[in-house]
Amino acid sequence: MYHTRIASEMSGSMSGPFEILVDDTLAGITSLSQLTGLVNKHVLSLVNDFEDTHWRYLKFQNYLWDNIAETALSARERSALVNQNHSSLVAAAQNLRLTDKDEIGQGSEIAEVFLYGLMRHHFGALPVVPKIFYKQNVQDNAKGADSVHIVVDGDDFTLWFGEAKFYSSIVDARLDSIVTSVMNSLSTEKLKKENAIITSVTDLDDLNIETNLRNRIKAALSNRESIDNLKSKIHIPILLLHECSTTAGATEISQAYKSEISTFHKERAEAYFLKQLAKSGTIHKYDDLTFNIILFPVPSKKNIVKTFVEAVSYFKGPK
Repeated sequence: MYHTRIASEMSGSMSGPFEILVDDTLAGITSLSQLTGLVNKHVLSLVNDFEDTHWRYLKFQNYLWDNIAETALSARERSALVNQNHSSLVAAAQNLRLTDKDEIGQGSEIAEVFLYGLMRHHFGALPVVPKIFYKQNVQDNAKGADSVHIVVDGDDFTLWFGEAKFYSSIVDARLDSIVTSVMNSLSTEKLKKENAIITSVTDLDDLNIETNLRNRIKAALSNRESIDNLKSKIHIPILLLHECSTTAGATEISQAYKSEISTFHKERAEAYFLKQLAKSGTIHKYDDLTFNIILFPVPSKKNIVKTFVEAVSYFKGPK
């Protein structure tokens, strides 16, 4: 589980198919005295590799499709499919929105699927609510968190409400909108609504966990309980998939490339948490919460979105 992982700094360690450049608490990467709660804030930086001087687009797309069925289908729907490979992709494609018109919104489902994969492979999470599946309909954005997961550690658990973004830039102005989105998701009303969704769907009952632990999870998420008692168990993973000129200009995963990306991601993480801290006064027990910012650079958002949309269209079939 996350809190037992060993911090990594360009060590060549891997998370699934991707190399980890930074995996540390904020305390381990910054000396900014104005930041508080450094132990409860984590930074994870990952990169894809290259082949024949080109960033491996196909490897990235394959990772999305390896995880897509579990984000767009319920647990029972997945288990009901006979042909788990092709049929699950066709069924999952039917639930994908792909109706974002503005540049900022495009690729939101890509980010949601990618975060699901990282939650599963890096943090050892169990899926609770596949938010793409539980949208009110295929035209709607997911309400509340982009993903909800439970991480079980022995006889205890943590609850993870994910934010997933895919941006062409992560300049300061863009970070402001992410902070606003995260802060809004942490209101007591929103958290209670998420808990109600978790306890009302069948996925929690289908998880392979001990009955006593499942019952304690349900009791902790009950609307009769105070959200204050749950704050110390809540993690907020914040995925920032982002276009990166350094990655676009690179031809190999050299030490110089890794050093430049690592430095940039640390600086962006510091900037993000400074902005978040400035708005944290509205959140009761803010310091009890744990935040995990996850950064992943791509050479071209447009190319990734275009390829993904074409693949979805193929699996959806003719209209």
